[in-house]
Amino acid sequence: MSTIDPAIAVQRLPRHIAIVMDGNGRWAEARHRPRTFGHHAGVQAVRQVVEACIRRSVSTLTLFAFSSENWKRPVSEVSALMDLFMRAMDREVDGLHNNGVRLSFIGDRSAFQSELVERMSRVEMKTAGNERLMLNIAANYGGRWDIVRAARALAQRAAAGEVDPQSIDEASLHAEIALSALPEPDLFIRTGGEQRISNFLLWQIAYSELWFTEVLWPDFDADCLDQALHAYAQRERRFGRTGAQLRSAS
Repeated sequence: MSTIDPAIAVQRLPRHIAIVMDGNGRWAEARHRPRTFGHHAGVQAVRQVVEACIRRSVSTLTLFAFSSENWKRPVSEVSALMDLFMRAMDREVDGLHNNGVRLSFIGDRSAFQSELVERMSRVEMKTAGNERLMLNIAANYGGRWDIVRAARALAQRAAAGEVDPQSIDEASLHAEIALSALPEPDLFIRTGGEQRISNFLLWQIAYSELWFTEVLWPDFDADCLDQALHAYAQRERRFGRTGAQLRSAS
């Protein structure tokens, strides 16, 4: 059972949580099952974490579903992932919609089949008016791709004479980055025991608190999330300032 302090839940919750959902394949292999079995189990974990975020009044959740590097995996696994992705959207969208979840997909959609792109767009339109939880699914996404895309957009505007190159600053680039209209992730979670970012939200997590766990994604549940929230609540987020400055300002 979850035991998080209600005071922490109200006062020290992250507004935006980003998660690298790692360990599906290893979870399945430990059970002598195909890796796709782990991906199916991972969908159940997504449901639990979404429900937990709603209960905790977390406003934004971003999940790394499929990276731009995942195309290097075996063709059979990628094909199974795409099929699971489409079926999961069809199966989950009504429940998410009824619970006030707004879905958005970030990443390069050009590599996906047109049927999948159309389904993604339909899901976004159906849930566009929901405000209880913003759920971003990063699919065929990479942090470097995101920054390059933003730089290219600014370069095109500069070439067209719409913007002075000398006026381009951090804020200008940020405006072109994915999720720019949302608060940046306060808490970055990675499951599965690896301690690296893996090209996820490189721009956006500059000041995120990082939390790593050995738990494989299919075993990650509300109690695991609460462990991360407890750890987050103990952090002192200084954003370049000293602790003394923070205390004097409070």
